[in-house]
Amino acid sequence: MTASAKPARFYFSLRSPYSWLAHRDLTQREPKLAAALEWRPFFEPDRISSRLLAELGGTFPYTPMSRAKHLYILQDIGRISAQRGLRVTWPVDRDPVWEVPHLAYLVARRKGRGGEFVAEAYRARWEEGHDICDRAVVGEIATRIGLEARELAAACDDPVMRREGAGCLMEVCEDGVFGVPFFVQGRRRFWGLDRLPDFVAHMSGSGVPLRSVPGLPASAVGLGSRAVDDGHAGGCG
Repeated sequence: MTASAKPARFYFSLRSPYSWLAHRDLTQREPKLAAALEWRPFFEPDRISSRLLAELGGTFPYTPMSRAKHLYILQDIGRISAQRGLRVTWPVDRDPVWEVPHLAYLVARRKGRGGEFVAEAYRARWEEGHDICDRAVVGEIATRIGLEARELAAACDDPVMRREGAGCLMEVCEDGVFGVPFFVQGRRRFWGLDRLPDFVAHMSGSGVPLRSVPGLPASAVGLGSRAVDDGHAGGCG
């Protein structure tokens, strides 16, 4: 499939606060577009996923965050969240395995509940401060959206889901994604929270037909409305 023939994509990470804010802006202000995009996970691979990705010929594009950048993000997210009337509850990640929530998302997506899983996972992490790499937390999220807790909590133990996850990371490599949130349509790429309005405007004038995806209801809100431009790069690895 050529780049222009692929559906428009939204690369997100449940780890990233900028992805969380982009998800909120996109689903609340541009729900028709949100329902039309292909949602693809971006997550730091563990040893198993790294090996599977290497077998596919890919290398994950991740650079460790400096202390200065980390401190800046703490301040920046607090500022941007306050502008939206949101209160962040910062989670503590202790030896996180990001396959736990992201492969659970892939299971939820197979069952038509991907969008619901992402919304609940973001709420659990950024509004309630839970560790979403804790299998018990993932199980609770699954129960909230009407799915079987054990299946989603154990997704990262399933070799089939492991291979599917590695395939998602290979898509990250093929699309040239280096951080999140990241939006792709054809050969056009938009990185960061503050590029969301530009992506919306691009899609509005692109003539690309929108298709609904399961797990995220579309509304009558059109593409013409514009999200707030916060003047910030709004992307992280």
